[in-house]
Amino acid sequence: MNENRETIYIGVAWPYANDMLHLGHFAGSLLPPDIFARYHRMKGNKVLMTSGSDCHGTPITVTAEKEKVSPREVAERYHRLNSEAIEKFGISFDLFTTTMTDNHKKVVQDIFLKLYEKGYIYKKKMTAPYCTKCAKFLPDRYIEGICPYCKSQGARGDQCDNCGKTLDPEELIEPVCKLCGSKPEMRETEHFFLKLSAFSERLKSWIATKDFWRPNVKTFTYNWLEVLKDRPITRDISWGIEIPIKGYENKRIYVWFEAVIGYLSSSKEWAQRLGNPDAWKEFWLNEECKPYYFLGKDNIPFHTIIWPAILMGYGDLNLPYDVPANEYLLLRGEKFSKSRRHAIYMLNYLKKLPPDPLRYYLSINMPDTRDLDFTWEEFIKKNNDELVNTYGNFINRALTFTFKNFEKVPEGPNENEYEEIDKEAIEKIKNAYEETTKYISSTDFKRGIKSIMDLAIFGNVYIDRTRPWELLRKDKKRCGHVLHISLRITKALAVLSHPYLPFSTQKIWEFLGYKDNLSNRKWEDALEDIDAGQTLTKPSPLFKKLELSDIIEAEEKKENALEQLSKFDIVKGKVKSVAPHPKADKLYLVKVSIGEEERQLVAGLKNYYAPSELENKDCFVVANLEPAKLRGLESQGMLLALDDGKEHVSLLTPLTSVADGSRLAVFGRKASRPKPLNSLTEFQKLDIRIGTAKDKKENILFVDIGNEKEIKIAAENLQNVDNVIGKRIAVLIDTENSGFLLSTEDGTLITFDSQKPVPDGARAR
Repeated sequence: MNENRETIYIGVAWPYANDMLHLGHFAGSLLPPDIFARYHRMKGNKVLMTSGSDCHGTPITVTAEKEKVSPREVAERYHRLNSEAIEKFGISFDLFTTTMTDNHKKVVQDIFLKLYEKGYIYKKKMTAPYCTKCAKFLPDRYIEGICPYCKSQGARGDQCDNCGKTLDPEELIEPVCKLCGSKPEMRETEHFFLKLSAFSERLKSWIATKDFWRPNVKTFTYNWLEVLKDRPITRDISWGIEIPIKGYENKRIYVWFEAVIGYLSSSKEWAQRLGNPDAWKEFWLNEECKPYYFLGKDNIPFHTIIWPAILMGYGDLNLPYDVPANEYLLLRGEKFSKSRRHAIYMLNYLKKLPPDPLRYYLSINMPDTRDLDFTWEEFIKKNNDELVNTYGNFINRALTFTFKNFEKVPEGPNENEYEEIDKEAIEKIKNAYEETTKYISSTDFKRGIKSIMDLAIFGNVYIDRTRPWELLRKDKKRCGHVLHISLRITKALAVLSHPYLPFSTQKIWEFLGYKDNLSNRKWEDALEDIDAGQTLTKPSPLFKKLELSDIIEAEEKKENALEQLSKFDIVKGKVKSVAPHPKADKLYLVKVSIGEEERQLVAGLKNYYAPSELENKDCFVVANLEPAKLRGLESQGMLLALDDGKEHVSLLTPLTSVADGSRLAVFGRKASRPKPLNSLTEFQKLDIRIGTAKDKKENILFVDIGNEKEIKIAAENLQNVDNVIGKRIAVLIDTENSGFLLSTEDGTLITFDSQKPVPDGARAR
């Protein structure tokens, strides 16, 4: 039993569920707490790490209005995608939830009422921006203008991305409504205010005890304290948590008050899921618990002033112990920004490359005390020179040579057989352990990984100086001693770097012959010797060298499937006549009615359909392609067919009867009316496939698209969804395991020509 066991709560800033997570999120607030949590778990400490998707912010409603869908649909989609990115990158949350749960609502409303009853929340009239054209009050993200501090364009009503200043809408120069572009006017409205001024002295006294906080955190906090004022915590919006007081049904609790309460609500949800509803108290009522909050610098005042003030007002809950906020990771000299799409998105990266090279880069280049610029060139250099040539090279040399010549861990030297270089190696392991322990425990992750790399550098020096390849011929016993110590260094590296490189170190652990999960091992195992006689498994290289061409596709966010689909006007039609193309053996001339007009199409279906099989068939046509001549005859669009890439081809058709001229869209949405296109190149990016609807859980429809692949589709608005189960339907693929259901605008689902069946996974071409 570990008598010195610590209790650690780790709160991670809640990202907005309005787009995919990018590298800035992971460098700033996701990777650091994961390193910290993994370390403390291996130390035997009691750890709880929670966070979730912030689903009620105006960024979600802005995206929803742009896409003409509900805020819930946007939030659920991006929560799903971001949860996938978090899991694949190895972020080890105990719970990653959302702010849309009944539990979160209950906790938020309880705190709101308690503070209201104590006089820390009060009502007050104020003026707020109102758009006469849109006929509504404009929350801060609905307003854009010129930043009053740095004078950059596109500053929002809550913050300027360029300089990082927190703003109020009335501070903007030349403000305009983001929805319609008109200038808002100021109108009176009533809101609830958090009485921050009541906590000013208590906050100052409390912060004065935090002499170990990072300088940037203390500076940011003191700057806010100098002008601390009461702030409105409600807004004139319809999406969010209801105010638990009658008469305010058209207002909602605003996100910056609500989201930080997610730390408490997620802890309670974790306890409920654990089957021990009181388990959260160990982390919130136990004065010995140390709560750490990890975030980017733009979130500092919410965690060092607003959240502590809420906790002080509520009473009896632990205040933050440390708030190790990071500075910004920049891209080409500018802050990562989802709204401006100036970003590298994690899921795109993970499609091309494994997580650990990026985990290493973001650790060794962590923006802990100053902004740092990300470049692919620097990433490649770090990967090739340090991970491959230093760390990976040592591991591979030690394991490969030992496995080839011994297959097992050789006997180590006795006490009187240690040479000076061997003693130096053991001392280096001890130093690396002590330094890494010191740096990770004080949230200095950059220096922690550097200590580990110093040990890897020494590992290569040790092999170079002892030259085991020569000893193998001259003195096999001494060769075994050298390799034993090399494997002891390898074991220490695996343990110490596991919080940073969990995927690669698990492989090292298994190469060393261990069968268990390294995460379950003790941190002190780094100091322990490796058992002689332990059977090794055949090693393979941990990392590979990269070229810029290997990863350049991951740099910018690829268009998502909705953006791709919006470029095409896909219309339901009916084949009226079919004739052979006079100048091509495999082509037909097909006349298709698409409602009010008839089109001539050139279609390559002669090897798959007889003319009589095509006539009077329902079909879909890409109608906004500019006319093009194919083998001398004009084609006024493209007939869509599903192709399995082998021998099966089938027309894309509606599942039930629908009028000619009906347009294809994502289920529950309106089709776009895009401009004409003069090339089919863009269509090749669109991934429409046939699949079988297998199951529905909550609001998710699971569709099998063949080759043992299943995608998830949000089915919130799908009526009678159970009637779809078992049907073969067309879906639009978005990411590796998510997509959208396709239909005509009236909700008729899409399938294939039943007379020409194709397997699941067949793609529209």
